[in-house]
Amino acid sequence: MRTADFIKLILRSLTAAKMRSSLTALGIAVGICAVTLLTSLGEGVRHYVLSNFSQFGTRIIAINPGKTLTGGMGGMLQTDRPLTLYDAQALARLPHVTHVVPLVQGSGTIEAGGRARSTDIIGANHAIHSAWQFNIALGRGLPEDESGRSRSFAVLGHKLQQELFGGQNPLGQSIRVGGMRFRIVGVMAAKGQMLGFDLDDMVFIPVDKALMLFNRNGLMEIDVVFSDSASTDQLLASIRKQLIARHGAEDFSLISQDDMLQSLDNILQVLTAAVAALGAISLLVGAVGIVTIMSTAVRERTSEIGLLTALGCNQRQVLLLFLGEAVALSLAGGIAGIGVAIALVLGLAAVLPALPLQLSLFYLSLALLLSIAIGLAAGITPARQAAQMNPIDALRAE
Repeated sequence: MRTADFIKLILRSLTAAKMRSSLTALGIAVGICAVTLLTSLGEGVRHYVLSNFSQFGTRIIAINPGKTLTGGMGGMLQTDRPLTLYDAQALARLPHVTHVVPLVQGSGTIEAGGRARSTDIIGANHAIHSAWQFNIALGRGLPEDESGRSRSFAVLGHKLQQELFGGQNPLGQSIRVGGMRFRIVGVMAAKGQMLGFDLDDMVFIPVDKALMLFNRNGLMEIDVVFSDSASTDQLLASIRKQLIARHGAEDFSLISQDDMLQSLDNILQVLTAAVAALGAISLLVGAVGIVTIMSTAVRERTSEIGLLTALGCNQRQVLLLFLGEAVALSLAGGIAGIGVAIALVLGLAAVLPALPLQLSLFYLSLALLLSIAIGLAAGITPARQAAQMNPIDALRAE
């Protein structure tokens, strides 16, 4: 049988019962559409999370006090030897290090001109603006003062400035941060949120003042930013060696931005695949529909099968003919489902731009292959029944 005749027979069989074929393909289309939409949502969430975490750059290593052995935040809460400002100064002298940011974080009440607002307080040094890629909208950032002798200056987040001063220029104004008096020297440009954490609703003060304010004897974290001339592994080894020499033991934890992003990416990819698997359950309905329609077609076309066999078609050709019909049905449903899903994603993106939806060529291709696989799996049994028919008995069936 020629390939052209083979394709014509398949198309003629499908168009002979248009309503039945359309309903069968619809079952596959609904399942493929569900899978495509769910994977688009999963991919959108993955890219949203990763872009939020990487907005501070990717060449960052965070150092926390305490050796983390079993996960959690225990090392951040207590340690035999805390991280100090002198540790940060020593790390700043390492090769390839461009910025070192000692950090203390807490919350408190910010008061200005009769207004008060409870928000986050970040204690850092002058390098935080470059290290965290924060732009200054007004004034300047924290000055480069010697550790332990910083002046009482503060930089406001964009939203905090609006809440406390409205449209007024806050530069030079005094505020009280947790009861301590500070003078405003700058305002940050709007940065947005990171996973619900508002980066614009906070105040930045010198780290040594924050240690006094929160009555701490050590830093919560030290962020080290390094240049492209060194690898992450190089810097991790240098930092570990320097701090062990100072502390006498590895009583700290190192987390690179690359490691964190990779771990997040792996977790989110697994979640996307799991969500897609849940959506694929609906494809079972379409598979059952293909088995049903193909089994019915075999019974209705018994004489046709006998005639094809009498004209010289072998069992393999009959098998491929009915299997081709099943795959064509499933593929048509898959293409229709993907088309509807793409239209829905583009429509939702236009109406709800904040909704994290992103089409992935990988998952679109996978959905199409899945529809073909379902056609093969669902059509194999009816196709084998057709191929194994006795041609004489089949001709007598009419």
